Amino acid sequence: MKNINAVITGVGGYIPDYILTNDEISKMVDTTDEWIMGRIGIKERHILREDGLGTSYMARKAAKQLMQRTKSNPDEIDLVIVATTTPDYRLPSTSSILCEKLGLKNAFAFDLQAVCSGFLYALETGANFIRSGNYKKIIVVGAEKMSSIVDYTDRATCPIFGDGAAAAMLEPTTEDFGIMDAMLRTDGKGLPFLHIKAGGTVCAPSYYTLDNHMHYIYQEGRTVFKYAVANMSDTCKSVMERNHLSKEDIDWIIPHQANMRIITAVTQRLEVPSEKVMVNIERYGNTSAATLPLCLWDFEDKLKKGDNLLLTAFGAGFAWGAVYLKWGYDGKR
Repeated sequence: MKNINAVITGVGGYIPDYILTNDEISKMVDTTDEWIMGRIGIKERHILREDGLGTSYMARKAAKQLMQRTKSNPDEIDLVIVATTTPDYRLPSTSSILCEKLGLKNAFAFDLQAVCSGFLYALETGANFIRSGNYKKIIVVGAEKMSSIVDYTDRATCPIFGDGAAAAMLEPTTEDFGIMDAMLRTDGKGLPFLHIKAGGTVCAPSYYTLDNHMHYIYQEGRTVFKYAVANMSDTCKSVMERNHLSKEDIDWIIPHQANMRIITAVTQRLEVPSEKVMVNIERYGNTSAATLPLCLWDFEDKLKKGDNLLLTAFGAGFAWGAVYLKWGYDGKR
């Protein structure tokens, strides 16, 4: 009997209608379009502005499109994994809300929090459920309302982040396609350099934390840049080496859309030409766990069955990794 593997059989995505431009940001803080493009590479980002709508709203839009594209019946879905750092509530899970909104009656669901590496972690987790032989259809979502944790008076971080969601369907295959390998790592030494100071059990919300803007992202950019470039490129090289892949064998590099300079530095280290790199950061910004699936959604029609893809990400924690997958269908189908 052939081994069962997990293959992506479809993708869906959603971005909010409202576009926050660099010109608008320059009216909030002391910055310019030229500075943002030169340092980060972002022209605009989409923001979910409507009252009462959270991450689950975008996740539902992406997952519903995915189910339509894959012609999946709600009763067929076995598991939903939502990678997010911006859940609707502390409890219940965003994935449980998604199950109710999609009418899923036979699934179990959980959230996974690995910040910008969340989709990588969720993809490998879902793949292992498929490999067990007990699950046939798994929805893996990366969804973030990053605008909810951004301080729009902080010049260093407010131009970086946007909102969005995308989802992938995992199904079993015995063919030589799917999630072929993964290398995932976590190192807690990243805590001082990228975090949200308050809101957890160490520093509970108070008037003091609210008055001092302690519920927003804090980042030491230079340190994060250094670790991101080194760890993303090194992990990609390790995955390529143990799968006997040369740079010529890779059809697409899909890096986390954190910063254009990071993307450029990583691909230069891997010696991969820019035309093989998926980049949409200029239009969407950094949507954390949603960046990788949004790239798959954006570039789907360019993907061909059998393409070798290398996904890589780095985020707070520090948490990082790379996933090698062999694409399972022609995107223009």
